[in-house]
Amino acid sequence: MPRKKNPAPFTTEEAADLFARLAQDRPEPKTELDYTSPFTLVVAVALSAQATDVGVNKATKGLFAAADTPEKMVALGEDAIRDHIKTIGLFRNKAKNVFALSQKIIDEYGGEVPASREALETLPGVGRKTANVVMNEAFGEPTIAVDTHIFRVSNRTGLAPGKTPFEVEQKLEAITPPEFLKGAHHWLILHGRYVCKARKPDCPNCPIADLCRYEDKTVG
Repeated sequence: MPRKKNPAPFTTEEAADLFARLAQDRPEPKTELDYTSPFTLVVAVALSAQATDVGVNKATKGLFAAADTPEKMVALGEDAIRDHIKTIGLFRNKAKNVFALSQKIIDEYGGEVPASREALETLPGVGRKTANVVMNEAFGEPTIAVDTHIFRVSNRTGLAPGKTPFEVEQKLEAITPPEFLKGAHHWLILHGRYVCKARKPDCPNCPIADLCRYEDKTVG
């Protein structure tokens, strides 16, 4: 079987065209996680690892009704947190992290979620991806959090190919026009979730199919 050639990299003009089309398709992209504050967003995103947004939203509905601040979460306690989120994956470790990050926000940040990526990454259960989501969604920063959807779309389309999430993040930041940086994270996630799906991408209904470098496009 002949080896596939490396596709030509995206030009800045093509990248701008790609994001313009995704923006037209979804003019106001936003996270599908339910939250009411930077704190509930941090918790929701931390809980979303290896879990669906739908599943997380079901679990956090009761959790946030009982505790929507770090103080209330600590008062609720790790056992009760665990009971609220036991329907999602890795719930025991996640409950421990939610309790610990709530305590740290109280002890070190005066009860307010810190507005820097570096500080966010010091919170238990919060890695670079979660920190980038919070910076983008809660604080309006043009960060790009590379999850499995963005990693797949970036590599499959050829927009920002990379072997690691960090490499993809760096390439996306370099190729994405400034006017699209704020929304790029959401556009790519939603495109990966609903169109450029892992098992069978919906290429016939893809708004960027002619720009995409994927050789094995589906036909229906």
